[in-house]
Amino acid sequence: MIQTVLKRDGRIVGFNREKIASAIRKAMLTTRQGEDELLINKIVDRIAVRGNEQSSVEEIQDMVEMELMSSPRKEVAKSYIAYRNQRSVARKAKTRDMFLEIVETKNNDITRENANMNADTPAGMMMKFASESTKPFVDDFLLSDETRWALHNNYLHIHDKDYYPTKSLTCIQHPLDRILERGFVAGHGESRPTKRIETASIMACISMEIVQNEMHGGQAIPAFDFYLAPFVRRSYIEEIKTIEKLTGLELKHLYDTPIEDYVVRDLDFLQGDERFRQHAVNRTVNRVHQSMEAFIHNMNTIHSRGGNQVVFSSINYGTDTSAEGRCIIRELLRTTYEGVGNGSTAIFPIQIWKKKRGVSYLPSDPNYDLYVEACKVAARRFFPNFVNLDASFNRHEKWNPEDPKRYLYEVATMGCRTRVFENRFGEKSSVGRGNISFTTINIVRLAIECMSIEDEKARIEQFFVKLDELLEIAAKQLCDRYNFQKTALAKQFPLLMSSLWTGCEELKPNDTIERVINQGTLGIGFIGLAECLIALTGKHHGESEKAQQLGLRIVTYMRDRANEFSERYQHNFSVLATPAEGLSGRFTRTDRKTFGELPGITDKIYYTNSNHVPVYYKCSPKHKAEVEAPYHELTRGGHIFYIEIDGDATHNPQAIMDIVDLMDKYDIGYCSVNHNRNRCMDCGHEDAEDNLAVCPDCGSGNIDKLQRITGYLVGTTDRWNKAKLAELNDRVIHK
Repeated sequence: MIQTVLKRDGRIVGFNREKIASAIRKAMLTTRQGEDELLINKIVDRIAVRGNEQSSVEEIQDMVEMELMSSPRKEVAKSYIAYRNQRSVARKAKTRDMFLEIVETKNNDITRENANMNADTPAGMMMKFASESTKPFVDDFLLSDETRWALHNNYLHIHDKDYYPTKSLTCIQHPLDRILERGFVAGHGESRPTKRIETASIMACISMEIVQNEMHGGQAIPAFDFYLAPFVRRSYIEEIKTIEKLTGLELKHLYDTPIEDYVVRDLDFLQGDERFRQHAVNRTVNRVHQSMEAFIHNMNTIHSRGGNQVVFSSINYGTDTSAEGRCIIRELLRTTYEGVGNGSTAIFPIQIWKKKRGVSYLPSDPNYDLYVEACKVAARRFFPNFVNLDASFNRHEKWNPEDPKRYLYEVATMGCRTRVFENRFGEKSSVGRGNISFTTINIVRLAIECMSIEDEKARIEQFFVKLDELLEIAAKQLCDRYNFQKTALAKQFPLLMSSLWTGCEELKPNDTIERVINQGTLGIGFIGLAECLIALTGKHHGESEKAQQLGLRIVTYMRDRANEFSERYQHNFSVLATPAEGLSGRFTRTDRKTFGELPGITDKIYYTNSNHVPVYYKCSPKHKAEVEAPYHELTRGGHIFYIEIDGDATHNPQAIMDIVDLMDKYDIGYCSVNHNRNRCMDCGHEDAEDNLAVCPDCGSGNIDKLQRITGYLVGTTDRWNKAKLAELNDRVIHK
């Protein structure tokens, strides 16, 4: 006997006889004989008894058809079948309309879900068609009932759900030395070990490009300077050998001669070995500079997948103090400052300076001069961002300044903010590891549902009850996805699972990736802490110490539960300060429909990202740091600290250094600085002039702003969705 009904959207409801009777009655009324209540009740009784205890809507409708076809009223069956088909077409109309919007290249939240993807190109359209078609399949066949319930009711968001069936992982920090020193075989391509700096820079691109097609998230290199440094010396030796050929002299004694720094100098007044060595250095620096130019150019032009989407790439550097490592850093910064094309700011890779006392931060540090240069570049080009290796939670007990592979014990960041470091199943390191998947909880909705409780203590207690339920669902969903992902075969990821992922060397092509996948992390994210606190206390954490304490209590609770899940499920769970792009508006849009416009909560079309104070809240950089810093230790799955500065930052690198000082003082893990940057979309001219309307170079009025959307830059705001554009317009300067 039927007790419950499984709806098409995954909800389970009680069996309702009248709904079946009503549907049959409507079909009868379209025929000449009209309705027959006796027959209706007879059919409903037979279906109720013969059906499974839990039957789906489709199963019940099939039984109605069968009963009508075997009854004297076969014309009613025809009418019922026709009505059922009409309803099916109506349900498909939403998909049709959505597809037409893609076909007609309309600017909406579907086509602008990812600001670095051009959904207007044929390949971009195919990506969107595939994406929007795949999500319903995931909902219907790959998710549990409780997960479907949480998604349907706007409590949960599964990131990259369209990639769920592919079993792909999110991101990885490339151990590039394996590629450069050993070569690789991937698909029909094969590479020998690298010899020259030019080839090394190209292989860095190729490595990230190939793996971008094997994963659904970002690609990063954790120690760009360390990995490429050996090829500076090899290129220098090549230049000495060229001199040997030209002069007929034997200069092997210069191959390994100490070089204090690779700096171009005039050859005048230099003689003998000193002249030969400096000539080789000059030539080497020129080759390194051209290699860095090629690297940045390639990372901004090579399309890694459909939609004209370049590799979502990041590189970490700054702590290699060798002459060769410093050469890589210096020339990378110089070419970044110069820009690409007509001097435009490069969107990728996201560059991240590793700030560490004794190495790359203080005036007495060996790389301090390069740190100053990095701040100068960031003041003009937004990058590099800064990761704080001195933060209490970013330190590693094995780090040793004399260790040539100390980068293994330095935290590296994915540009958007994803952080992988701690590891229950292997060495604590960022190298060769990444996030497996992550899911975000809508904590704002939970708080709104508690607003009707007048007693504040009871209101907050009820919020934690709801939060606990959603955390359990999120953890179980991540484990379900993990169990699906681990069944993938190593050969499905030709480069990732043969050369890059930690432990992959023990896998054969037809082995599953189960043995190695647990090196990665499962992330539980959250969005809208500010709006959540307003719903619970009336104020957000930037304006109220009471709200701040509750905010820390909420995120601490999430962190503690993540640690419990790690023990229970034996995975690396972590809490992520979610970098919401399309999600910032999606959660809000549904909550506004349900609860209306609540002041400070749903009265804007976006929720504030993760634990940030609202973008519209006016405060000093110091106050923002004091409020947001404590959350970084709690969100080890990833976090970022933003500051908006005014005017032309190009002439004010000290402003960047002041922000990095705040990182050092307040134990902040990762930060970036935003400022004004205009871009002519016709000729590429850039400047920081206020309200620029006409390009001073070409006279075009096609002016846009270069801005950071979550953790990365976007070359045009035309690809931003409505929610992120609204957030951009609300941003205020921190001063």
